[in-house]
Amino acid sequence: MALSQDQRDQTERRVRAAIDRLLAGQIPAGGACDVKTLAREAGISRASLYRTWGHLKDEFEQRRAAAWAAGRQPDPREARIRRLRDLNQRLTGKLARTYSEFTLLKERHQVLLSVLAAKDDELQRVRRELRTFSRELPTLASDMGQGNGSGSVVPLPRR
Repeated sequence: MALSQDQRDQTERRVRAAIDRLLAGQIPAGGACDVKTLAREAGISRASLYRTWGHLKDEFEQRRAAAWAAGRQPDPREARIRRLRDLNQRLTGKLARTYSEFTLLKERHQVLLSVLAAKDDELQRVRRELRTFSRELPTLASDMGQGNGSGSVVPLPRR
């Protein structure tokens, strides 16, 4: 069924009004700043928008792209999605840096544990030597001339 010129003008005004509302950020609940919502807001089918009013659909997409390029985001949901994507990227980068730092700290922790174990082994060895030496000291003192009364210091044997 062919539309009269009056019906065509009225439909075109509805489509243009819907374009203006969507680009102004007046997005209906459950809608978005897209062709599907444009057709619904204008009260026409999507097929009709593509076939009969394709020039208005193209105008809508061009104006929407220009708004995005200018930094305006007519659809608050899309703006939120973009902000969340940016946040996700920043957090993913931070997580990667944190993971790298954690890996380096784990490696350093292992090295320090090895150093600590080596120092503990050395300390245990020195304590064993000290116990052996302190057991030998009275025997050495008695062998070195007991009671000479000189009060001199007895030299310790070197190992």
